[in-house]
Amino acid sequence: MIPPTDAICHVKLPIAILLLAFSSMTPGAYAQSPVASPPDAGPRAAGPSATPAGTTAGITTTPTPVREAIRERVDRLRYDADPGAQLPEVRGARIVLADGVARYYESSQFEPQWLDPARLDALIAAVAELKYDGLEPVDYHVVELQTFRTDLRGGKTLPPAEQAGLDLLATDSMMLALYHLYFGKVDPEKLSTEWNFPARQLDVQQATERLREAIAAGAIRESFGKARPQHPWYQRARDRLREYYALRDAGGWDQLPVGPVLRPGDSDPRVPALRMRLAVTGDLESSRTATAEAPLPAGGAVAEPARGDGAMPTPPPYDDTVYDAELEAAVKRFQDRHGLTADGIIGAGTFAALNVPVSARIDQIRVNMERARWVMHELKGDFVLVDVAAFDVSWFRNDEPVWSSKVIVGRPYRETPIFKSLITYVVFNPTWTVPPGILVKDKLPILKKDPGYLQRNHIRVIDSRGREVDPYSVNWKAYGPGRLPPYQLRQDPGDDNALGLVKIMFPNRYSVYLHDTPTKSLFDKDERTFSSGCIRVQKAFELAELVLDDPVRWNPDSIADAVAAKATKTVNLARPVPVLILYWTAQPTTDGRVVFRSDVYGRDPPTLAALDRPLQPRR
Repeated sequence: MIPPTDAICHVKLPIAILLLAFSSMTPGAYAQSPVASPPDAGPRAAGPSATPAGTTAGITTTPTPVREAIRERVDRLRYDADPGAQLPEVRGARIVLADGVARYYESSQFEPQWLDPARLDALIAAVAELKYDGLEPVDYHVVELQTFRTDLRGGKTLPPAEQAGLDLLATDSMMLALYHLYFGKVDPEKLSTEWNFPARQLDVQQATERLREAIAAGAIRESFGKARPQHPWYQRARDRLREYYALRDAGGWDQLPVGPVLRPGDSDPRVPALRMRLAVTGDLESSRTATAEAPLPAGGAVAEPARGDGAMPTPPPYDDTVYDAELEAAVKRFQDRHGLTADGIIGAGTFAALNVPVSARIDQIRVNMERARWVMHELKGDFVLVDVAAFDVSWFRNDEPVWSSKVIVGRPYRETPIFKSLITYVVFNPTWTVPPGILVKDKLPILKKDPGYLQRNHIRVIDSRGREVDPYSVNWKAYGPGRLPPYQLRQDPGDDNALGLVKIMFPNRYSVYLHDTPTKSLFDKDERTFSSGCIRVQKAFELAELVLDDPVRWNPDSIADAVAAKATKTVNLARPVPVLILYWTAQPTTDGRVVFRSDVYGRDPPTLAALDRPLQPRR
């Protein structure tokens, strides 16, 4: 599903990168509905019209040395180098969006944009803050821009060629930053061929004017702010990432010695270090005090807490080795944040989560902020969101979840795909037609040995004319991956139906849907990857009631009556509901913490590799 990451900086040229100076654009001007039409290959925008010389509003055309130097540099970007040749450098840096920068200055009559040092200061400050978006400021020429600022503060007058280089480099920096904040740095289509979220569109000519206005007004920070997803989730993620960087800079946390299982009430020399570890991330809010002589856990300094309240965790008394009730509550909080059974028992899984270094948690947050930039501009109104990595489904209203349920998702070798669609109908007492993939991989090996399996599980064999066929009359051994049997296998409605008693349907090419299940015990597992790709919902009837949104006709009593009737019943939704199948391994919560989940499908490493890959100049 995920190809090797030889990919994938999300920079689509030539014209879509003249972007996003949103200082006077509201989010509603460009946000698309979560039910938008199928995607194109990437962000689309109409090409800008050529602007005749001397006609750009507010721009003079009298030649000046700096304007002429800019024109010469633009000519070099445009024409001097053959395709594939290296572009000219500016203090060791290369313009990444060569075509976009050239078009911008051509439409501006080569007017310099960064003569005011205050604008440069604002840009450098805004670029430095990209660190808390999970982006690397060095990708946006911050080091080279700082050398220009140092020269200017030292009283140096830049010659025209140098000022022209500064101008182009600063514009390239701002374009890149706005683009990546709005669209993401990594192209999700290169990570997964199943990506089907629609590309957002921009009027490039309008965006170019907005960019020019933002630079002229010095509204750099404001433009960056409006290019970010406006969803509260994203701002919370920025705040938490800032705190985790502070944790890292203060030394992070020490590794705990792995040993026997720790249970509440135990006395163990690892307990003081455990207290310190949980205090660092705010899971333990202890009122304990200690003398200055109390030793720290071996190998580590005390780091500041993740919650940003400015207080350092107090080292526990050196002889405090009892796993008491206060520590148990902290362990349970930690386990809950990491998708573990919150029982207070510290076994291998909890020790492993405690010993994940702060640098890895930072990268986890960064990866998920990138995923947020891909989709979070579209998260508006009421919608259903399945978080595959967290094994849950939520109903969102006004930007926040108001209902949730555990889910079971696909096995690692039969992954639940990431996509979006519209829920259009609900089926009570559904039948189940065995999909071809499950038929070949799961059912045929059984049927070749035991055709009676079908009757015991209330599965009928149906031919192309709709007639039922005796399973013992079929030579199942004649069929396999290269030759499917000419029959459908259809399971009758009932308590043992693989889909349970209700399924919630949304059109998609993966044959994936939300449904009930007869196997309720699997919801007690921490890691719930047991399906063949579909999504089993623990509280499926509650979700059906939510999406039907008709409390008079469809309430708990009427739904129970429909199920009790034992007849298959299809109910179309009066209003289709968007459903998004996403993958979050780190999420900020409203109480100021971060929830982490295991990367069950191994999707974080390729995304991180692409996010960290240096940008290459593009024509």
